[in-house]
Amino acid sequence: MREETKNWWAQAQKDLESARKSLNADLYYVSAFLCQQAVEKGLKALYIQQKKQMPDKTHNLLRLAESVGFPKNKLGLLRSLNPDFVTTRYPDAANGIPAEIFDKDIAQDHLEKAEEVMNWIRKTLKN
Repeated sequence: MREETKNWWAQAQKDLESARKSLNADLYYVSAFLCQQAVEKGLKALYIQQKKQMPDKTHNLLRLAESVGFPKNKLGLLRSLNPDFVTTRYPDAANGIPAEIFDKDIAQDHLEKAEEVMNWIRKTLKN
């Protein structure tokens, strides 16, 4: 595995671990943000491994997923995570205070989706 791939994948895994801890600490907006970040970094790790270069600067999970052959029938997992790059951080993007908008159910749902995507990335990186 390329060194850059290892670095991006290691950070993706740490972000997912931090998302779990944030959920357990009732920091739901933080958990949702870190789920998005874990998946983004995981997809970038896979992109680097497959293409032998960095992807264009993007936070669009759907675009990244399509570029690495993520199953089309599973793109729905990414649709709810995709906007969290912005909505978890900015009141004007969230139409309110993110810390008050994200709840346990949302964070748990996003964690489950992120874990499923990360498992697919893990298996794909091994092949």
